[in-house]
Amino acid sequence: MTLGELLQLKFPQASFLTDILLRDDGQGAYIKDWNLPIPKPSEADLARWEKELDLAYRQSVAVQQRKYPPISEQLDMLYNDKLNNTTTWIDTITAIKQTYPKPIK
Repeated sequence: MTLGELLQLKFPQASFLTDILLRDDGQGAYIKDWNLPIPKPSEADLARWEKELDLAYRQSVAVQQRKYPPISEQLDMLYNDKLNNTTTWIDTITAIKQTYPKPIK
């Protein structure tokens, strides 16, 4: 996660034109100007936030990527599985969960 992505997740209402100005002189991005009414975050703050937000961010992306069939289709699958002694529903859901696993801590 880049510094800009991290700060955008932490401060979604902040403007990166006036509130937070980032710069990269070839050595990596850093906060050039901090114009928010709260203290500028330290390197320790940034590292802690990255660890906290990265997991939450990755989990939300994984969940958003999961494209489950509509409930009505799932109910039909379950009904037909029960009627025909098949495993269509569990196979479908398992494939989706394996393709887009939720990250763990």
